[in-house]
Amino acid sequence: MSFLRFTSVKPASSKQSGPTSTLMQLFKLNDLVPLSVSSVGPLFSVAATGGVMAADAGWWTLVAISILALPFILSSFVFRLMNRHFPHSGASYHWSARVIGKRASHYQAWILILAYFASIPPIAIPAGSYTLALIAPHSHPDALVQSIVTIFWIMFAGIPLLGGGRPTATITKIFLAVEVGSLALFAILGVANLHKLYIPIHFGPPPIGGMLIVAVIAATILDGWEIDSYAAEESVRPRRDPGKAGIVGAFLALGFYAILYPLMFSETPLSLLAGSSDPLAIWGHRLLPGAPYIMLIPILASTAGGLWLTTFILTRALYAMGRESLIPQAFSKVSKRHVPHVAILVTLGLTVAIASTQLLFSSLSSFFNLVLSTAGFFLLAEFFLDSLTASVFLTIGHRRLPDVAITPHDHRLLRIGALLSSALMGSLLITFFIFAPRAIGAGIDQTIIILLLLGVAFAYLVGKRAKDAVSFHGDDVKIPSIQSLDPLSR
Repeated sequence: MSFLRFTSVKPASSKQSGPTSTLMQLFKLNDLVPLSVSSVGPLFSVAATGGVMAADAGWWTLVAISILALPFILSSFVFRLMNRHFPHSGASYHWSARVIGKRASHYQAWILILAYFASIPPIAIPAGSYTLALIAPHSHPDALVQSIVTIFWIMFAGIPLLGGGRPTATITKIFLAVEVGSLALFAILGVANLHKLYIPIHFGPPPIGGMLIVAVIAATILDGWEIDSYAAEESVRPRRDPGKAGIVGAFLALGFYAILYPLMFSETPLSLLAGSSDPLAIWGHRLLPGAPYIMLIPILASTAGGLWLTTFILTRALYAMGRESLIPQAFSKVSKRHVPHVAILVTLGLTVAIASTQLLFSSLSSFFNLVLSTAGFFLLAEFFLDSLTASVFLTIGHRRLPDVAITPHDHRLLRIGALLSSALMGSLLITFFIFAPRAIGAGIDQTIIILLLLGVAFAYLVGKRAKDAVSFHGDDVKIPSIQSLDPLSR
């Protein structure tokens, strides 16, 4: 087990020099919490998946989300512990390297890339659609116009990402304020209109297959809070704050859905929601007829925030992988603004290429739709591997750490939670292969198997050239106050 061989782990600065060779530690807890909450993107998540969920499981959607909510909440506490011991911009895959071994971490790096990159184009394309629906609600734009508007949002995402950590946090807070304020407004309007719009609740027989598919899809609406783990090397207190923000984000996301879904289902016929590309707009029209912008503006804000924050997670992981030569070392280059600009530009560039191809070439659209629809599976697989890593660490590795040897302590509840999460997520991944072809489409299971096998090849090839895992010191830093920087105040 690699957690017994700390000498094989190199410090992050071992082969780096210069003021711009590393990420900058500047995120405080009040920065990380908005990042974690906004990255979940509750309004966009409901808008993007609510129609599919309503079609597959109806009212049982609430039960299906609850099934996955438990292991995700448990995972947020597990992430907190892992961050205390191994803060790192690679987060998940680095923890695997430290606990299970390099080969396992190389495979998890592949799963991580698939999980987050497959999530980005399905965010970018709706951003373009919502924009056109907002500025030209009665038009029918062609594929070229949709592509141009989508590319605009992808390029816009580059502004906070390339601008540095501080612009990313500031712009995210503004967009989050719009989203949270709108959520509060919708909740108030929903409760106020419940007596007029109420539709009797009818669960019916539980659609087991549909519920299991919805539980896997729910991985795409319950994730995102883990962004603070990938921002650990940019945190002022890397061993204390990352993980806390994730717990807050996970609970708030669940709270948002606990309010939104019951109200939307109670006030809108399921026949209208099922299969809809934007169920929130349908509900919004019933709440405020003739004012679609009231719903579209916050959905767009949620979508835009999710776009650059999902990219943030992936690019920090790519930065860490480049540093260890899992992928070209150019990905570990850092700009004068202390951001991995190569990773950002490559990720956004590939997103432009894939989104444009999807929109402009109908013959290839179905192929990309099939591949990108695997995002939920690989996100769930990523969290499953995290839980597995935590289970091994809390069962074997934790008690062999030097600080635990000096002050013995146990995390029994977390260990039980990690084992339970592993069992639940693993079961859902297996059942996905049984029900996914019927719910999503033929070829989905073969596509996933091919991508999983490609991961074996990836792990084998990078194993020949990858360096030892690079550790991050995890020390706190002090940010000078504005007054201390002002010569007139001295």
